[in-house]
Amino acid sequence: MKRQVITIATGKKLYVDLAVNLARSFLLWHKTSDISFQLITDLPHEVPADVKTKIQLVSIQKGEIGEGFSTKLHLDKLIAEGQTLFIDSDCLVYRNLEFAFERFKGHAVSVVGGFIAEGEWFGDVKHVCRHFGIRHMPKFNGGVYYLEKGEKANRVYQTAREIERDYDSIGFVRLRNRPNDEVIISVAMELHGETPISDDGEIMAEFVNFKSGVKSDLLNNVAELYNDPVHKEYQPNWPLKVARPAIVHFLGHYHQTLPYLKEVSLLKYVSIGKIPNVLARVITYLRVTLPKESVGMVKNTFRPLYHAFFGARKIAKSERIID
Repeated sequence: MKRQVITIATGKKLYVDLAVNLARSFLLWHKTSDISFQLITDLPHEVPADVKTKIQLVSIQKGEIGEGFSTKLHLDKLIAEGQTLFIDSDCLVYRNLEFAFERFKGHAVSVVGGFIAEGEWFGDVKHVCRHFGIRHMPKFNGGVYYLEKGEKANRVYQTAREIERDYDSIGFVRLRNRPNDEVIISVAMELHGETPISDDGEIMAEFVNFKSGVKSDLLNNVAELYNDPVHKEYQPNWPLKVARPAIVHFLGHYHQTLPYLKEVSLLKYVSIGKIPNVLARVITYLRVTLPKESVGMVKNTFRPLYHAFFGARKIAKSERIID
């Protein structure tokens, strides 16, 4: 079957920039692959030439597929025949994705995750299950969705769009002032008998579950995220102690920190400037890594003194929040 990776970048240049970084990382590991990459955006003029010439760029009108997380509820309309892996724009690809398509193959709609029947996940899970008459919900991170074009996928996504209309009345909690696609797709999947594949840390990982550190060397296909039991931010409810994913999801503020900034700098030098890897590493260390680490060290050293005199600073509003 035809295979494609797609991502969506709408509304702000920020998301196009993230999607371009994702595309560069994908292209690095798929030079001889038949897996295509498609970028769907309402800002096509923001895509640089080095990426535009190597991917399928699809231009849409502003608001054509909704806004915020709602854009991901229209994937069934955007995909081609065959297998599609949607990847959020704030991800980076660390190795070839052939194996991921094989693991997902045969699912009309799927994600990487497990099931949840109680607790809080953008709302009271038990209440949501009672509301829909289901015994549990798939729980996952929406950085990756898998679809195979056809009636089964269409039914899941049609149900998801219907659920979105009643998002607040159902009792779901909003994310950044918007309905969260994850819980919507979760219920729609369960209602139509679609299941996740188990999360073994090989396809995707993100920093909610792995807060003990990260080892990242994208040019050498190295990504390791840690959940160390002796670390102060150990997540005891997460079963994995280490993940070695093909896709790292730099959600939230993580795209503004190391190692993301280091990796996208390297990708830019290698992709645009055709600079040798060794030289690209030296330049990136001097221009990105060293300054960022130095600023971080100074902040950590003097933060207690600053708080003692001036108190805590007001948290800046995220660029991702839609008014």
